[in-house]
Amino acid sequence: MNAISPRTAIIGGTGLQKIAGLKVIGREVMHTPFGEPSAPLTHGEVGGARIAFLPRHGHGHTIPPHLINYPANIYALRQIGVNRVMAINAVGAIDPDLGVPALLCPDQLIDYTYDRFHSFEAGRRGKVRHIDFSEPYSSALRAIILKVAADANLEMHDGGTYGITQGPRLETAAEITRLARDGCHVVGMTGMPEAALAREIGLEYAVCAVTVNRAAGLGESEPNAEMATQVEPAMALLNNLLAKLIPVLGQ
Repeated sequence: MNAISPRTAIIGGTGLQKIAGLKVIGREVMHTPFGEPSAPLTHGEVGGARIAFLPRHGHGHTIPPHLINYPANIYALRQIGVNRVMAINAVGAIDPDLGVPALLCPDQLIDYTYDRFHSFEAGRRGKVRHIDFSEPYSSALRAIILKVAADANLEMHDGGTYGITQGPRLETAAEITRLARDGCHVVGMTGMPEAALAREIGLEYAVCAVTVNRAAGLGESEPNAEMATQVEPAMALLNNLLAKLIPVLGQ
């Protein structure tokens, strides 16, 4: 790619395999010390603003949440000079005040995952690194996202706790009851270790979560059935936000 590196990257989740209105400049195959990322990085522009885009599940949505190479994904973005990341996460709504679809910019998370690569320094070089993770998301990046949403008259819930489960199966009703009791507002499968790896490597990182179903036991239909009908309107809502947000983030 050319010498002008994008400052911001967007990591796409379920339903967001491409960004509406993105003028593709090129694609870049990356190799990292942690293997290859989920897909080649897409370099593009919206309104003249440069960004990089990476679908974390791969092109065609072929990689399940527990097998995503999170370290390679985050490291590849750092390699091209990105210094902030907005992650898109399709989630299930636990909080009864959240609609479907709805946008949420969480400020906390609870990690229920296991057997995932949670650190770049996990014994590979004989080092152990402890990061401050009391506030897992960048307050500055969250403020930008929330302001753009407000200016565009798009309702976006400010704050909330994202519960991250192992997957790829959906949760049981009892597990959702536990997550609600723990204080989780939404549930998904891809928020960790992505957020911690970004913090460890010095990237600003925030999440734009979009609800695509009611969590297990909370809706009138099964989560999978609701997701099938709600992904398209959820992505339309998300793309409305991205059309306003990318020109700001890409400055």
